[in-house]
Amino acid sequence: MESAVSLPPPITVSSRDLARLEALLDSPALRHLPAAEALAAELERATVVEPADMPADVVTMNSTVTCVDELSGETHRITLVYPHDADVLQQKVSVLAPVGSALLGLSVGQSIDWTAPGGRPLRVRVTGISYQPEAAGHPQR
Repeated sequence: MESAVSLPPPITVSSRDLARLEALLDSPALRHLPAAEALAAELERATVVEPADMPADVVTMNSTVTCVDELSGETHRITLVYPHDADVLQQKVSVLAPVGSALLGLSVGQSIDWTAPGGRPLRVRVTGISYQPEAAGHPQR
């Protein structure tokens, strides 16, 4: 019996995040990187909403989330940031990192299969969002 290929879950992205991420991906330095291509593919399938209409349970840029890798059992609390704000010591993960691209646009309870550097499979599930700029009424710079 063949295993079924699981479709990626639906994702939601704010129009502001989409515009900023598309500008980032247009950078000649990033355009052909595998991580940029993976993020671009995610953005193409996203439902886009205005920031004011973003549900509070969706991972947006600068959200602080708790997630679990269902294959390893590891739990992480990270903030999803733009590449220039990434800081591993502060658990700030770039949207261009594999787990960052995977988390963007997911809702609490959703999981996605993703591939880590070196080909290691991940199954990341969002278990909570402790801060989302849109829900907190904090317009992003």
